[in-house]
Parts: sequence; C-alpha cells; structure tokens
Amino acid sequence: MAGFGVANERLRALEELEREIGASLQSAGSVILELSKEKPQERHLDRQAAQFGAAVAKVEAELSAQIRYLTQVATGQPHEGSSYAARKSCQLALNRLDYARRRLGELARAYEVMLE
Repeated sequence: MAGFGVANERLRALEELEREIGASLQSAGSVILELSKEKPQERHLDRQAAQFGAAVAKVEAELSAQIRYLTQVATGQPHEGSSYAARKSCQLALNRLDYARRRLGELARAYEVMLE
C-alpha cells in the first residue's frame, strides 16, 4: 500500500506544478498587458517579471525532480515505494523458467528419438 502513497504524493506535486504553470502564464500575461499600454508602470512590470521568473524556476526544478524520479524508477534502480524493479526481476525469472522448460522438453524428445 506504500506505493499508492508515493503515487498520490507524486500526483499532488504534479497538480501543484500545473497551478504554478498557470500562475506563471498569468504573470506573463500581466507583463504583456502592461507593455501594451502607452505608459507602462515600471514597478508593476518589475514585480510581474520577478514573479514570472520565480515561477519558471520553481517549475523547472520540480520538473527536473519528476524526471529524475521517473528515470530512477524506469531503470530498475531500487527506490522506496517502487515495485518496478521487483516486478521486472520476477518477469525475467519467469521468462528464464519458460525457456528452461522448453529446452528440457526438446532434449527429452531428442533423447526419446535416440532410444527408438
């Protein structure tokens, strides 16, 4: 059940990231709107530009963290809350077992042919 907690936390982080992207777009829109005026207020522009820069930096950091997490999980490296590596190992073991069964069957048939 720990896997669901990690997944839910990751989803919440992505939802927060989505809100942050929305906020950065609003800041960018405010900057564009202010720039379209004949006499833009420099103070307002600076504040909105700073908010945009901070939002972009936060989005970039969170996306990098998400990508690092996904890379770690996808490469099978151990990670708390992830069962990917264990499932991958199990599937590989089942594949090897299936191959060994087929090969033993082939050998048994070849042996029976030799006895005849």
